[in-house]
Amino acid sequence: MSPGIINKNRQVKFTKKEEKFLLENELCRVATSHNDIPHVTPVSYIYKNNYLFIATDYNTRKYKNLKLNKNIAIAVDVYSSSVENKAIIIKGTADIIERGEEFKQLYQEFNEKFEWVKNDPWKEGEAPFIKIKPFGKTSWGIEEND
Repeated sequence: MSPGIINKNRQVKFTKKEEKFLLENELCRVATSHNDIPHVTPVSYIYKNNYLFIATDYNTRKYKNLKLNKNIAIAVDVYSSSVENKAIIIKGTADIIERGEEFKQLYQEFNEKFEWVKNDPWKEGEAPFIKIKPFGKTSWGIEEND
């Protein structure tokens, strides 16, 4: 495959240090788009088994965008100064999880990790999770500084 060509069918693997970074953080910025109009929003995430998971509501722009365009990008970053920063930028495709065992397991994990879930609970069919399958990544500051 030539440089610059993205294979969306190939799931990327994260290094051990990248996985550690993803597990230590819980906030990312998610980018979606529709009709060539970009949209970025900060969200909480969970990383497990080489996937990232976010929660959303049905009336959000990101949900509406993902219904039209499954492509998604995520930035997980920590900036200590202009020279000491760490980040992973992930390109992927999104699946919407609204019900079933995977939904129930994700809800339990989000409920255990995030106070905002305890404060505003929901049930299957009331708000979905988004499962992000990474097909591309770029990281910096992680391998060198850990």
